[in-house]
Amino acid sequence: MWVGEELLSSLLLLFTFAGVVFDPTGSSAFVLLFPYKILMGNINVAHLVVVVLFCFGLFLPCLCQGNSDDATTDVYVVTLRHAPVSHYYGELRREVNGFKDAAAPGRTQFNKPRRYDNITKTDKRYDSYISRVHDSLLKKVLNGEKYLKLYSYHYLINGFAVLVTQQQAEKLSRSSEVSNVVLDFSVRTATTHTPQFLGLPEGAWFQDGGFETAGEGVVIGFVDTGIDPTHPSFDDNKYEKPYPVPAHFSGICEVTRDFPSGSCNRKLVGARHFAASAITRGIFNSTQDYASPFDGDGHGTHTASVAAGNHGIPVIVAGHHFGNASGMAPRSHIAVYKALYKSFGGFAADVVAAIDQDGVDIISLSITPNRRPPGVATFFNPIDMALMSAVKQGIFVVQAAGNTGPSPTSMFSFSPWIYTVGAASHDRVYSNAIFLGNNVTIPGVGLASGTDESKLYKLIHAHHSLSNDTTVADDMYVGECQDASKFNKSLIKGNLLMCSYSIRFVLGLSTIKQASETAKNLSAAGVVFYMDPFVIGFQLNPVPMKMPGIIIASTNDSKVLMQYYNSSLEIDAVSNKIVKFGAVASICGGLKANYSNVAPKVMYYSARGPDPEDSLPHEADILKPNLLAPGNFIWAAWSSVGTESVEFLGENFALMSGTSMAAPHVAGLAALIRQKFPNFSPAAIGSALSSTASLYDKSGGPIMAQRSYASPDLNQSPATPFDMGSGFVNASGALNPGLVFDSGYDDYMSFLCGINGSAPVVLNYTGQNCGLYNSTVYGPDLNLPSITISKLNQSRIVQRTVQNVAQNESYSVGWTAPYGVSVKVSPTHFCIPSGESQVLSVLLNATLNSSVASFGRIGLFGNQGHVVNIPLSVMVKISYNTTTS
Repeated sequence: MWVGEELLSSLLLLFTFAGVVFDPTGSSAFVLLFPYKILMGNINVAHLVVVVLFCFGLFLPCLCQGNSDDATTDVYVVTLRHAPVSHYYGELRREVNGFKDAAAPGRTQFNKPRRYDNITKTDKRYDSYISRVHDSLLKKVLNGEKYLKLYSYHYLINGFAVLVTQQQAEKLSRSSEVSNVVLDFSVRTATTHTPQFLGLPEGAWFQDGGFETAGEGVVIGFVDTGIDPTHPSFDDNKYEKPYPVPAHFSGICEVTRDFPSGSCNRKLVGARHFAASAITRGIFNSTQDYASPFDGDGHGTHTASVAAGNHGIPVIVAGHHFGNASGMAPRSHIAVYKALYKSFGGFAADVVAAIDQDGVDIISLSITPNRRPPGVATFFNPIDMALMSAVKQGIFVVQAAGNTGPSPTSMFSFSPWIYTVGAASHDRVYSNAIFLGNNVTIPGVGLASGTDESKLYKLIHAHHSLSNDTTVADDMYVGECQDASKFNKSLIKGNLLMCSYSIRFVLGLSTIKQASETAKNLSAAGVVFYMDPFVIGFQLNPVPMKMPGIIIASTNDSKVLMQYYNSSLEIDAVSNKIVKFGAVASICGGLKANYSNVAPKVMYYSARGPDPEDSLPHEADILKPNLLAPGNFIWAAWSSVGTESVEFLGENFALMSGTSMAAPHVAGLAALIRQKFPNFSPAAIGSALSSTASLYDKSGGPIMAQRSYASPDLNQSPATPFDMGSGFVNASGALNPGLVFDSGYDDYMSFLCGINGSAPVVLNYTGQNCGLYNSTVYGPDLNLPSITISKLNQSRIVQRTVQNVAQNESYSVGWTAPYGVSVKVSPTHFCIPSGESQVLSVLLNATLNSSVASFGRIGLFGNQGHVVNIPLSVMVKISYNTTTS
């Protein structure tokens, strides 16, 4: 369940108390002593959280070390000038010696970096050496002063996280060995049918041996809220053929009381947790947050199973069977790095520690920063820069776009080396309905059975069925049906109990589960929820109920129900008491899935481009999001104690929505690509996904984008690349892309060096001088499967290089130009042998002055059936003439 921020922000003043301010925009709280924000959650119900200032059951004032003058301390991420181990080993490089062993000279080879097992994160001697170097630096710079080192980073970045005062941080920044000091910041968390919707059984899985082998040998790392290792989605005994041990991965599996020995297996090959930054702030509650990789939230278990959960796991919720679940790559392996927590979200220092691991092939991040990073560009932040080192190691990085849509420039995943995924609907919907005695049928939601089809039942409003000692004046929330003792059981028995769905349900103060339990205890035939008129701008996820029930999500439809109910009451004129309940109805039931052709569509909450280059924001010449994937109403595994959704508490599966659900779909599909093309670089994997994406829904019409929170289906228009990136993921096409666009670490370094004023920042983060790179490379010059120009000043030539990863093929080139721009591509025809490359030149001319973004597309059409799409996006256009539009 979810409510628009504009509605909930108006409630902020209602929840100010005792030094804690509740932020209803995302299950958030501010503790006045600490300047950080807790933001977590899918598109789900918000919860009131009181942060408990203790950790592991103990108060932690000893961790807030500082100078004797009680100066305020905070966590800083410190990067050293000396490069990390990954920059010396496993370089991504191009070799001019053949695409395959028998390839002809001059062909380009994708190189997945080798793993140097003798000097990696898993080498304890090297680990200890780097830690000692960091300790020595701290002692030298902060001679005699108090500090607390939280982490030593050394695999992807060389640095550490430390709790110090601002003055101490400034001392560290002046050290000749230190390149960068950044204040820690907070982050937030941004299926049974989707494999069929994506065509996996007869497509991508079928091509490579079926689900029994899909993703085998590929390790996906999840930075999230942990995992429930007892869930059957992660059992390694599910198949007759045993899981192999991935030779390139040697991860660590923590063992704790709630994550005991044996939790890891050949499926779940690694699990750790990172919370040092949170502990130093005194906000980590070991009981609620679990000081282990165990998932007390549910989010991490859900995302891991979407990408890599076992195939054929029965989804049984509230006693109802909703089909069988499967991950996108059900034979792939899972490594879990827990850095997000229910009660406070997470912090960059902990996330960087989670990322700084060796051995995974893919990283899936269903998290985004809490704000745009300040400074010269959004790309320069500890998380994105650590991820660039991961990409250098050949790791494909997938990140959720964020749930901050539908406004333009609402994107919270920024960098071109990160693959950003937006959320779309799929074609399965669950709908319910109530049939009234006046022959009116009202639609609703609710994963519940229906009443007897041959009978109509009396409707009894909660306010009209109170026990003798209860009045509305005594309990203003009694209409929400949270306490069975407040009602007259004899009146309700065998009838339909009507309950009010108020803002308290949105905030988690009242629940559907408790109201259903009330109705069940009162022997009601079913329960009907009508929407409080003050709940606006709201979309309700289907909620499971263990008895017949329905939630009427529309306030207008709720008014129709109430008018019928009130008009059917017979009231004694003298006593003013109800003498007859005349309204009757039956509930149709919402357990059966329906399938629609109007899918996929961009969900209203999915963050939109253009990509913000800085905090002002100026637009970057980078297309974001990169792609759409299913993210709405996704069934997947749930932690046995998961508390993120009260309605699914105690269940093994949950139906969730958000870009958090979309990203792991792509992570799983990337595992299939890595399995088929083990030498593909991260950029080549991203290219295969983007260039083959679909532009149309199931009916053959254009993909639509929802444009508002309120009544999103009534406010939609055709999606642009800033809504959907290259389009909706095409799983089968991505495994047979024909041509790919490749780029690597050096290209990204040149891009960063081309940003005005970035040279010292690049040096600080990477220890590398921009003089070594071509600083005239800008966003449009990166060899991406898209072209985005924030400002077209008269004309520009952009080049793209494609490589043939299929058989010999001839291509013709076509295009549609953005409004106000003329386009010419050369060559218009080319033949390209297997393994060879072809350069395309694109000339764009502004034909009028305009500040309105316009869009076009280049298509490469092969005679063997391959089709490659390149979206064009041009924002500000300045032409030779003075015409303004």
